[in-house]
Amino acid sequence: MLTHIKNLEEKVAGEISVIDLGAGSGALSLAIATEAPRSRVIAVEKSADAIVWLKKNVARISENVRVVEGDVADVLPGVKCDAVIANPPYVPDNQSLPRDVAEHEPHIALFGGATGLELPKRFIDAAARLLKSGGVLAIEHTEDQGAAIDALLSRDFIDIAVHQDLTERPRWSSAVRK
Repeated sequence: MLTHIKNLEEKVAGEISVIDLGAGSGALSLAIATEAPRSRVIAVEKSADAIVWLKKNVARISENVRVVEGDVADVLPGVKCDAVIANPPYVPDNQSLPRDVAEHEPHIALFGGATGLELPKRFIDAAARLLKSGGVLAIEHTEDQGAAIDALLSRDFIDIAVHQDLTERPRWSSAVRK
């Protein structure tokens, strides 16, 4: 995603506005805020437990990140941005997880509905509402969801691409807002 933001920096004068939907502890928000100095980042998180850690991390690492507690479906009314990063809960509800994940990660951050796509769809709809025309979305998903995510994106986005993670698995997609 940093590459996409740096590409935006070449095209946009001034600051690049970035919204991190499902920010969790803020790892992605803080990486962008520290690696792309022209970015202005808003970290959105619904979980009160995660907000505590998000605020602590922002205070310790980069106070250049604004924290907003809220649901992606209705957060930030009227706001438009250049980029959205999204790490929605995307694991199908009936999928079993490795013990180390199941015992240490909050279920609200993992499970995305019966097929695993219900919550990613909400995040995609939110991104479509928040992004300016030409803005970029990056969304994480399982290696099996690329085609389904592409189908969800196709209504409001163009230039949809599935990308591989560091282990060469197709784990995230990018798209440009129509």
